[in-house]
Amino acid sequence: MSTELDVSTNDWLQIGSHRLDSRLIVGTGKYDTYELMADSLRESATHCITVAVRRERLYDQHGQNILDYIDLNRYILLPNTAGCYNVEDAVRTARLGREILRGLENSGADWVKLEVLGDSKTLLPDPIATLKATEQLVEEGFQVLCYTTDDPIVARQLKNAGATAVMPAGSPIGSGQGILNPNNIRICMEYLKADDPNYPVIVDAGVGTASDVAEAMELGVDGVLLNTAIAHAKDPVRMSHAMRLACEAGRSAYLSGRIPKRLYATASSPEDGVIGGARPR
Repeated sequence: MSTELDVSTNDWLQIGSHRLDSRLIVGTGKYDTYELMADSLRESATHCITVAVRRERLYDQHGQNILDYIDLNRYILLPNTAGCYNVEDAVRTARLGREILRGLENSGADWVKLEVLGDSKTLLPDPIATLKATEQLVEEGFQVLCYTTDDPIVARQLKNAGATAVMPAGSPIGSGQGILNPNNIRICMEYLKADDPNYPVIVDAGVGTASDVAEAMELGVDGVLLNTAIAHAKDPVRMSHAMRLACEAGRSAYLSGRIPKRLYATASSPEDGVIGGARPR
C-alpha cells in the first residue's frame, strides 16, 4: 500500500523568527488583476508572500485594496525595498513597510527583503550600498533578507554584517534565464553554511519555469523566491501549481541524494545469475 509523501508538512523553513511551511516564496506584483493574484498565490501553496512597498499601490485603478485579496491567516507578508537605488531610499522604504504592516496580524513587520539596485538596465544589486543598508537595518532591529548577486565573497560579507538570510540571484530579475551559474550558488552555500548548516540561502530572481525551481532546490538551497515567472505566464494559476510541485520535487531529490555522474554506462540489472552465464555483447 503506497502513501503520499507530503514534504511541505514535515520540512519547514526557518528564517529568523519566522517558520515557513513552504519553501516557495511568491511575489504579489505584475498580475493583471488582484483576483488572479489571489488564485495564483493559493495554488502555489506558499506560506510567505512579498510586497514591494515602494512600487505596489495599496489601491488599484478600480479602488480595490490589495490587502483585501490577501488572507493574513494563510500568509506571512514580507515587505521588500524593490525599486530603491541608494542606501537612504532602501532604509526609508524598509521603515515605511514596517509602519504599514505594524498592527496587522501575521504581517511580518519585523523583517524586510532588502534590494538596493545598481542600475535600471540590469537591475543588478549594488554590493557596497547593499552592505551598508544591511548594517543600518540590522542595527535598527530588522531581520534582513538580502538580495545579492551570486558572488560568494559578497554573500559572506552580508552574513557577517548580520543578514538573517542571503538571497543570491539565479540570473537577472525578470529575465527567465534560470540558474546561470550553479557553481557559484554551491560556493555561496559552502561559505554561508560553514559554521551553521541551517543558515537560510534562497535563490531570488531569474526563474522562468518549473524546471528552474527544481534545479535550484536540487542544488541544496533552502528556498526559491519568484514573481514574474508566475505573474507573466500565459496561465498564472497553472504555473503556480507547477512551481509548487517543482519546489517539492527538487527538495525531495536533494534530500534523497542523486547518483554520481559517470562517463560510461552501468547496467541496471546485475549480471550475476544470468541463465547460462551469458553476457551482453
